[in-house]
Amino acid sequence: MAQSRKEKLNYRCPSCFMRDLDMDMFFDPNTKEYYCLRCNFSGDEERVLYLNEKAKFRYGLLLTRVEQFAPLLEEEEDD
Repeated sequence: MAQSRKEKLNYRCPSCFMRDLDMDMFFDPNTKEYYCLRCNFSGDEERVLYLNEKAKFRYGLLLTRVEQFAPLLEEEEDD
């Protein structure tokens, strides 16, 4: 995400992102946590980064067409 100022980087809310909503999180300097206005998610930077990476891994092949499946599945169908 492009930002015009050099401050804390805005992150996407992992909870909203898994539901196909693109919501920026806000940083609270008093508690040193990020929070989402839409879904009430909050967490420190480490937790937000971990959950965002988990979402990327989970939906990483979303736009890829799978044409060949695991050999174990094909062997079970032959039985």
